[in-house]
Amino acid sequence: MPITVAQTAGFCFGVKRAVDMVYEALDAGKQVCTLGPIIHNPQMVEELSQKGVRIAGRVEDAPRDATLIIRSHGVAGEVYEQIEKAGLGMADATCPFVAKIHQIVAEHSKEGAVILVAGDPEHPEVQGICGHCRGPVYVFKTPEKLQEIAENVPELCEKPVILVSQTTFNKKVWEKSVEMAKKVYTNLKIFDTICSATARRQEEAVSLAEKSDLMIVVGGRHSSNTLKLFDICSSICDTVLIETAKELYAYDFGGKIKVGVTAGASTPAFIIKEVQLTMSEILNNNNIEEDVNFEEALEQSLKSTYNGEKVTGIVTGIAPNEISVDIGTKHAGYVPLHELTDDPTAKPEDIVKKGDEINLIVVRVNDVEGTVMMSKRRYDAIAGFEKICEAAETGEILEGVVVEVVKGGVIATTGGVRVFIPASQATASRNDSLEDLLRKPVSFKILEVKPERRRAIGSIRAVLREQRKALEEKFWSEVEVGKVYHGAVKSLTSYGAFVDLGGVDGMVHISELSWSRIKHPSEVCNVGDVLEVYIKDIDAENKKISLGFKKAEDNPWEILKRDYPVGTVCKVKIVSMTAFGAFAQIIPGIDGLIHISQISNERINKPQDVLSIGQEVDVKITDIDFEKKRISLSMRALIEEQEVAAQEAAAQEDMQSMLEFAQQAAETEEPAPETAE
Repeated sequence: MPITVAQTAGFCFGVKRAVDMVYEALDAGKQVCTLGPIIHNPQMVEELSQKGVRIAGRVEDAPRDATLIIRSHGVAGEVYEQIEKAGLGMADATCPFVAKIHQIVAEHSKEGAVILVAGDPEHPEVQGICGHCRGPVYVFKTPEKLQEIAENVPELCEKPVILVSQTTFNKKVWEKSVEMAKKVYTNLKIFDTICSATARRQEEAVSLAEKSDLMIVVGGRHSSNTLKLFDICSSICDTVLIETAKELYAYDFGGKIKVGVTAGASTPAFIIKEVQLTMSEILNNNNIEEDVNFEEALEQSLKSTYNGEKVTGIVTGIAPNEISVDIGTKHAGYVPLHELTDDPTAKPEDIVKKGDEINLIVVRVNDVEGTVMMSKRRYDAIAGFEKICEAAETGEILEGVVVEVVKGGVIATTGGVRVFIPASQATASRNDSLEDLLRKPVSFKILEVKPERRRAIGSIRAVLREQRKALEEKFWSEVEVGKVYHGAVKSLTSYGAFVDLGGVDGMVHISELSWSRIKHPSEVCNVGDVLEVYIKDIDAENKKISLGFKKAEDNPWEILKRDYPVGTVCKVKIVSMTAFGAFAQIIPGIDGLIHISQISNERINKPQDVLSIGQEVDVKITDIDFEKKRISLSMRALIEEQEVAAQEAAAQEDMQSMLEFAQQAAETEEPAPETAE
């Protein structure tokens, strides 16, 4: 029996945004109070109440230490003034579509226009809209009421009139009202402010109802958009309105072939999914019961086994679409492939082999034909569910695989049983992606079991929390100053990086990330990077860990001491200049000063006369004060050395020339005449 869930069912953008703001405030450790119920859904309101969220009917009722959250319906302008006067912290979750209506009515009523609002005068959204009007405002729910306003206040026909609507107003009623208003008011301006999501939800409800024998509308009974969906669907086919899945058991669904499901904008995804699963289960059980009753009525006297009996059988044969099983009776037992496994791609020979002993449950007995159909899949599901019930009581951790990502969470299977894990319980952080869990093995605890519906709700987060707690205890029992850890960077702030040490986060201050000056930790590391860090300091009382990352061998001053003694000539880069000289980078993290008197062997007025930022020059290290971390550099020393060297070279060259000249003169001198004896 097909069940179709409307694609537009459930939270709209504005409601989801409001609920997310509440959870974000809770996650930040804030006391939270909402101005009225955050949404028109008792189950969600109760869940938030259990988490400590309080509800204030008026601003003055809100606790002074709480963050007051304005719901998506919005409020009148005076409420903001009351909040400011009370000095309360506030988070505004007003739906952007509603806020736009506030802006429209405020601007036009200020200019003298009369405001007509299509909607329920008792609804908070409509009351908020009226609270932004600065002149006459009239509310109507039907075209007839609009006509009544026109008759009772005829002077409106001569004034500029603005027509808006509640975001969840019935589209067809709005269209009729617009046509009537056009006939009455000559100076009329129309703003179609029905939320596009609401319009699509109503249009899909009509389309789905026309194709269904039964429509199920899910949502709070005080929710305006839910009641409008119920009215729309009721005019087309049989329709029931429920808040939770358990209410389905009060109805008889016999004879229904096609069932459609839609939900109001305040209905959480997990409730919609519960309704879908419960409805499928009810209809499937009805079908099974009809088949079983027929067989029982036909062959009651001949049966030697019964439906639902648990049996043990031996596999005697394997075919492509079924296996044969001997259960020790006169019947020929068989298990169809779809009753052997949930996997449609699996082959029987990959699951069992001849001679295997397997546990089964009897599904249907046919003594006339001498056959009995059995199911391993259903037996495993029953046994698995029994284990789940035990786990719910004992707190045992179960192992499973995530097989599906659904609206509001994920589905994990364990022992043939599907367990729903809400999104809030599926990951360690609400920002983690559910898609990353798909087809991954997971460990989880059972939070709730509903045996009558064979439904279980689990939590992966509970296991992660316990594992982290165990790691935290282990960490604190072993931690000591100087101990080295390898941890992944979890987050970055302007003042440092937080590193996961295994159950405990430690912080590497920005000054500990690099020997050089950096403006932000992202210059050294990114989220997800694995760093080798060491414990620098421990605050056991406040559970805070300070980490070190810089290594002594990377200290630029140690490198300078080793590789750049006084007298070293090196190339440096000009990084800044002052009136008394220029600072130059010798190596990353180490700058030295070239005093203005050491820039040139000639007098200069300012460093810029010779140097510029970024220029590379050769200098001589003339002094290092490691205690004060000061280095003196000189370009002049090199210039003078070069000049002395040049003079010495010139003198040497002159001397060489004189020697060569003298030698040549000696060689050309005439020999003295010989003396006669």
